[in-house]
Amino acid sequence: MNHSQRHVGRPQARGTDRSLARRAELIAIGRKLFADTSYDTLSMDDIAKQAHVAKGLIYYYFKSKRGYYLAIIEDSVADLISRAAGGLELPPEERVHRTIDSYLCYAEQHQAAYRAIITGGVGFDAEVLAIRDGVREAIIETIAEGAYGRRKVTPLPRMALLGWLCSVEGATLDWIDHQALPRDVMRALLVKMLGGALRAIEDLDPSYPAPQAARRA
Repeated sequence: MNHSQRHVGRPQARGTDRSLARRAELIAIGRKLFADTSYDTLSMDDIAKQAHVAKGLIYYYFKSKRGYYLAIIEDSVADLISRAAGGLELPPEERVHRTIDSYLCYAEQHQAAYRAIITGGVGFDAEVLAIRDGVREAIIETIAEGAYGRRKVTPLPRMALLGWLCSVEGATLDWIDHQALPRDVMRALLVKMLGGALRAIEDLDPSYPAPQAARRA
């Protein structure tokens, strides 16, 4: 086999289990680094030193510091969505409570990542904002499924749920900064606010009746 033939196979190494595991390990390290230190403060040399790897390895997997940061944000988002959108085996009312509780747990335990996702990352990064919008749609669809039995709804209920979720984001940012309320009280408050949004939807569009639980909320 000549030199060019040997070289052709090298890019495929990225798809191997070992390569994917190494990439995941670097993302896990990055999540810890960016949890304690701001993105702007860390250089690639700092990251490599703290991760105990060669800087070239990070470039190999992520191309740039920004690519590394976006991969970390995307991994954090996947974690948030998997927590908040789980519990499909539960009754709808319990599923909604679980979604909100999981959302708050994630924000509390991963404060730096949550702030980056919700506020748009470094300098209101357009790609991070797009990732945030994807999180919003996933949460809205999860709530809609619990409330109406379907993930896709018409513009009016979607807008009402989006308005509720935007208020949840602002309240959660303040909550993780000040911890003025216990998590169970915070969850109960957000559930009550959701009940109000669901009743408002029914008032404006009776084809979307509020679940019985929302009438008690």
